[in-house]
Amino acid sequence: MQRAIAGPIGLVLVLLFFGQPCLAEGLSTEFNRNMFSDARSEQTDIQQQGPDDPQELKAFLDNFFAQQMTQLHIPGAAIAIVKDGKPFFTAGYGYADLEKKIPVDPNQTLFRLASVSKLFAATAVMQLAERGQLKLKDDVNKYLKNFQLQENYPAPVTIESLLTHTGGFDEKFIGLAARNASELIPLGEYLAKRMPPRVIPPGQIISYSNHGIALAGYLVEEISGIPFAQYTDENILQPLDMQQSSFLQPLPARLASDLAVGYEYRRGNYQPVPSYYINDGPAGALKATATDISHFIIAHLQKGRYGNTKIIEETTAQQMHASHFTHHPQLPGWAYGFSERFQNNLRAIEHGGTDPGFASLLFLLPEQKLGLFVAYNNEQDELREQLVSQFLDRYYPVKEPISSPQPNPNFQHRANYFVGNYRFSRYPHSTIEKLAPVLLKAPVSAPELRVRAKGDGILTVEPSSYRPNRSPRRALKKVDSVLYGAVTDNSNTSSRTRNQLVEIEPLLFQFTDGPYVAFKENSRGRITHMFIGADAFEKLAWYETNAFQLSLFGFCILAFLSSCIGWSSRSLTHRWQKDSSRWGSKQDIQSLVRLSGSTLPVAISALNLFFLFGTILAILLSNLYEFAYGLPPIITTLLCIPIMTTSLTAVLPVFMVLSWQDKRWSVLGRLYYLFFILCAWGFISFLSYWNLLGFEF
Repeated sequence: MQRAIAGPIGLVLVLLFFGQPCLAEGLSTEFNRNMFSDARSEQTDIQQQGPDDPQELKAFLDNFFAQQMTQLHIPGAAIAIVKDGKPFFTAGYGYADLEKKIPVDPNQTLFRLASVSKLFAATAVMQLAERGQLKLKDDVNKYLKNFQLQENYPAPVTIESLLTHTGGFDEKFIGLAARNASELIPLGEYLAKRMPPRVIPPGQIISYSNHGIALAGYLVEEISGIPFAQYTDENILQPLDMQQSSFLQPLPARLASDLAVGYEYRRGNYQPVPSYYINDGPAGALKATATDISHFIIAHLQKGRYGNTKIIEETTAQQMHASHFTHHPQLPGWAYGFSERFQNNLRAIEHGGTDPGFASLLFLLPEQKLGLFVAYNNEQDELREQLVSQFLDRYYPVKEPISSPQPNPNFQHRANYFVGNYRFSRYPHSTIEKLAPVLLKAPVSAPELRVRAKGDGILTVEPSSYRPNRSPRRALKKVDSVLYGAVTDNSNTSSRTRNQLVEIEPLLFQFTDGPYVAFKENSRGRITHMFIGADAFEKLAWYETNAFQLSLFGFCILAFLSSCIGWSSRSLTHRWQKDSSRWGSKQDIQSLVRLSGSTLPVAISALNLFFLFGTILAILLSNLYEFAYGLPPIITTLLCIPIMTTSLTAVLPVFMVLSWQDKRWSVLGRLYYLFFILCAWGFISFLSYWNLLGFEF
């Protein structure tokens, strides 16, 4: 039954919440990049010379892009590599516009950079900090004039917590975008209306937030007194000679014609993605060329200096690049604006971006004075992950394979302490968007992971949708992809052991091929979180798991269908005919009550089914990106139905009591009535858990 229900409902939810992995770096990309970076290793015998021959590098990259762009259906891409404070290599591949056959020019073609924009917002904040116009440890509310953040936790949201994604904000994406410039909402007004509440105490857990960085950008507006796009243009873009870059929406006329067309590959064809605008501009509105971004990279690698210009002081750059929050010393965390990656015994800082039709990555090795930027016009993250992995393996190789940790035989009796299902903490807690990550296909988002005790002192981690008895080879490949991102062909670890965890010390584990995993326990000694890379996963109660929720959902659907098919035919024929002959007698009221009691389950069932299948139809008739612009009116109307059915369900117990007093009801009929009431209340709990009871959006 679970599979039967999951199919159509999964389709609906995927369509309904398609905007989530898009528009200013959605869940899937950020999750995939941070979660599956290789951890810091103990080995030191490595070569760290990096690329030194531009022609050799060109041959490597030409071959890489030729293969990957064909395999991944990417129309066009641009890359820029900086070394020792100078441009080392730039190139364009494929087409910026397939229809017009316009090739990608790294000096001229603009790409939507999505969340790479956040690095510019963070840099702007650091400029104000070094000028003494704000303090990173200050409460954000100190600088907000037109609205205030909720103070529902003792600790305040600081500017620092915005830059490290530890503000604890809930996730929202409905209404994030606009179809045209006239529908754009001013940043301050948008945040005042749509700023999500805090659902995690600030400064404790990393939970990536577009709204958090947008709020940081709004502080730049409030303090500087000018719009964010103007501030960044005057204080970052122009000083760095980034003439082909802008946060403006729409783009200036001189740049608009150079913007690449975004595509998605469907049914064997490239489909252009409709143009769009975003309301949280500082979090994702930048459009730029690869060459321009190389100037920004040079400035950061040169500790704020680009030529004779300085955008930030050296101490500020060092502060910005340092790690400021991590869940465990062995795990990567967040600098100010940059996320950390540990790979090939190197520490990198980076930020990726994903928008509909676009993906990008800015990757820095500060100690090696090397930076890389790639952007392309297709929304998927495998190319950038493969690029970093193959680039590092080629130019910064680890000579010796990582040694696998040995299981602790004394761990077995404590293994069940960690067993359970864990959900990626960056999900909407308080709105109907909560459904977004539930049924999206792994490895795109992997919203829920399952930890099991394998025996012999080993834990396993796998997607909760994994079924060992169903296409095991495909499932294992999926587990690899979800847990490790892009995996190179020369991996020395078997795919069947890659997801195995071995305890290293209390609450710290290690995958058999190197990356670390940490757990967190509360004051009562219960595990509350699992940390992989820079990402957090909440441990779920049994009733919160996808499996239980889908089972409950399917069980209720069966009850509603059986009520409509079985009870309705019996109630509307046999009982109507039997009772209608008594109209006008003293038993009129009893007959009416009896008839109402028997038909009420049919009405509730029909309305609930209409809500579900009406939603399906509304989704199928809507544009895939419709929900990023706001909830369609038809969906808002359909949300009235659960309120109606909940009200009707509330009176069912009254009719149940009457049915037990009415001797003409069979025992089976009475028991079924009780069964239906339990199912109806179960469905209400389902609706409430997923924020479908009311207008929570």
